Amino acid sequence: MPDILLIQPPIRDFYLTAKRTIPYGLACIASTLIKNGFSVEILDTLATSKSRACELPPEMDYLRKYYPRPDRSAFALFHQYRHFGYSFEHIGKLAKASGAFLVGISSLFTPYLQEALQTAEIVKACHPKGKIVIGGHHPSSLPQSVMESKAVDFVIRGEGEVSLHLLAEALKRGGAYDSIPGLVFRRKDGTLHINPPAGMKHPDDHPLPATGLLNQHFYRRNKRAAMVIVAGRGCPMTCSYCSVGASFYLNYRKRSVASVIDEIQGNMNQYDVGFIDFEDENLSLDRRWFLKLLAEIKCRFSTNEPELRAMNGLYPPSLDEEVIHAMKAAGFRTLNLSLGSTSAEQLKRFGRSDVRAAFDRALKLAADYGLNAVGYLICAAPFQRAEGSISDLLYLAQRRVLAAVSIFYPAPGSKDYDLCKNLGILPDHFSCMRSSALPLAHTTSRKEGVTVLRLARILNFMKSLIDQGIDIKKDEPAADIRITGPADRMETSKRLLSKFLGDGKIRGVTPEGQVFEHLISEKLSHLFLTGLAAIDLRGSQ
Repeated sequence: MPDILLIQPPIRDFYLTAKRTIPYGLACIASTLIKNGFSVEILDTLATSKSRACELPPEMDYLRKYYPRPDRSAFALFHQYRHFGYSFEHIGKLAKASGAFLVGISSLFTPYLQEALQTAEIVKACHPKGKIVIGGHHPSSLPQSVMESKAVDFVIRGEGEVSLHLLAEALKRGGAYDSIPGLVFRRKDGTLHINPPAGMKHPDDHPLPATGLLNQHFYRRNKRAAMVIVAGRGCPMTCSYCSVGASFYLNYRKRSVASVIDEIQGNMNQYDVGFIDFEDENLSLDRRWFLKLLAEIKCRFSTNEPELRAMNGLYPPSLDEEVIHAMKAAGFRTLNLSLGSTSAEQLKRFGRSDVRAAFDRALKLAADYGLNAVGYLICAAPFQRAEGSISDLLYLAQRRVLAAVSIFYPAPGSKDYDLCKNLGILPDHFSCMRSSALPLAHTTSRKEGVTVLRLARILNFMKSLIDQGIDIKKDEPAADIRITGPADRMETSKRLLSKFLGDGKIRGVTPEGQVFEHLISEKLSHLFLTGLAAIDLRGSQ
């Protein structure tokens, strides 16, 4: 029976990207606890392929008209809201069986706060003797919202590696809590004691993550193990939409190359690692450090040939030919490039520089070295016009790159969260602060936002057809399209695309073969088509 149980809660959403849910942070905290003499288990409730359909929350009822029916087309968005992970009842039973005196629950993302609190409530009901602490990005920024739940005994703000073992020691030996960095607790009179967030000064001083506690089998990719790694904490940039750069306790700290290599080597020794995702906010910003890291990876792991990714996005100005050559040699196959917007006005609001020249340079080098590329855009931020987002899509349409559009959501702790709060446009519920919920209807309406999302999917489908050498035809009849099996999904999608190119209406097709129209802004659709007709559309290969 462990002293401490760390839980990654289930989530409810329209989709889940399993390769992004490895609970790396819990593994980092677990290693510090183990170093300080505590036994630890990690309960990763997302490490299951099971999910179940559930009702759309009442606060999201407005989404029904944007995601009305299941769509089998190749450029579909969302439809069914689902519960991903173990049931809360099962979590309660496992927590009780653990007998842990302290249960730590991760609450990384604001829209999933309710699932974290429900996890705390079921754990408290089934295992009342266990103390419950919640940590992560959301409680670090808004601890009061977490402590409203009577099931939660403590919140830890900031980096849990600094504080959780101190809390465990205080609970075990009966010490005081007041001086524990980042700790939030209730005083005897019911008021909250809130310490400033905790931050580690030197990441190398902390032990490597206890990845042996993770469900390695579930996260296998192409029959080989997958791992995530964070080679540095914080970010020196101050983008308005991001809470990391705005956090004073998350100053920019790089781990030593030796520490990162030791972590990769430890995983290689235990598992057949075939995929490594660096979850850094700005992996390539320190050029000299990054080149040294890439050279060491190539030297040490070339026989294993793991694929490397940086799925949080890379800053284009940091990527010159020497860097991209080294990335290719080390195992990168795709460049995930952070563009943000092509609008000078919007970039100024975001607090970002115009990186188009560097972006184009990176795309050319990606082509030269046989790398794929994805360009990240943000849409529907406060004061951001939808017409500008169409210009962004058309910019990517002319280039050898896939389009990845993120609908803006207000992240607590960011400058834009405060802006939205001051403007009175924050969603009424934390659960709506996610891209899939189209959270704002400010300068870009929700109908315009979902239109941009659908046009991006259509654009990528068109790029895929070009890459396959398939002709794109215009204005074929769609009303009589029926789908009879998975084999004709591509053909059906091509015909729906042809009809869209003719009249600007975006259609889907149900599993039964019924064609229907999606609710979109036809003004934006026709603006996109007009722009498309004036450019040379390129594939992504």
